[in-house]
Amino acid sequence: MLWNNLPACTRPAHGTRALIRYEFPFNESIRTLLRLEHLFDRLGQLVVRDAALDHHHALATLFEIMDVAARADLKSDLLKDLERQRARLNGYRDNPSVSQPVLDDMVSRIDAAFKALNQMPGKAGAALTANEWLMSIRSRIHIPGGTCGFDLPAYFAWQQFDAPRRRSDLLRWAASLMPLAEALRLLLTLLRDSGSPHTVLAVAGLYQQSLPPGRTCQLLRLRLNGAPELVPEISGHRLMVSVRLMQQDAEGRLKPSTADTPMELTLCL
Repeated sequence: MLWNNLPACTRPAHGTRALIRYEFPFNESIRTLLRLEHLFDRLGQLVVRDAALDHHHALATLFEIMDVAARADLKSDLLKDLERQRARLNGYRDNPSVSQPVLDDMVSRIDAAFKALNQMPGKAGAALTANEWLMSIRSRIHIPGGTCGFDLPAYFAWQQFDAPRRRSDLLRWAASLMPLAEALRLLLTLLRDSGSPHTVLAVAGLYQQSLPPGRTCQLLRLRLNGAPELVPEISGHRLMVSVRLMQQDAEGRLKPSTADTPMELTLCL
């Protein structure tokens, strides 16, 4: 896989005990990072495959990343967050309960990510917009059937190349997005590590909790063990979070669960 990102919802291999982790962002900034993480993870899975159809979807995912990352202040926000995390970690210097080699390694990674992102010209993917061939595909890829061979014969010809050639092109095009991928991966890792999981009980399928006063929760992580048929409906704001467990019927319709269900809950600040 290209990027060692954790998808927002992880599932076990077939035949193992069901373990599903859901995540709920409390603000638009974290929503954007999770969407980008999801897209980078998808891109990493598609690029390593060999089928031309997989590489078509990889290219479509590349364009989706460009669309999501087009927000004008995303790059500056990530740089500010990296700087804030670096300052926070440097505050643990000489703390006997903190491993200094691990601390040094994380600060070094943040420094490298900051430098690479800061050197990236313009918005994420801006370098690709100068490629007229790619932009011709981008303009039609969301039109149903818009990339047929008679519409884009040059793209059809590219799909006939062998897999290593197509993969090399995809990796070259994706390279300009790597500073963004590394920055958001580090920030989400630090955010997830900031929370401590604890077991709670959804009584009759419902759980509510007041959030810590004076502290802003950015992300909720919820793990369900051995209950793949349950789907949590999560809502929250700065004062309270609520989880309603829903149960899917044979046709996929959701109905409230009435069972008492233990869950693992993590609040990341």
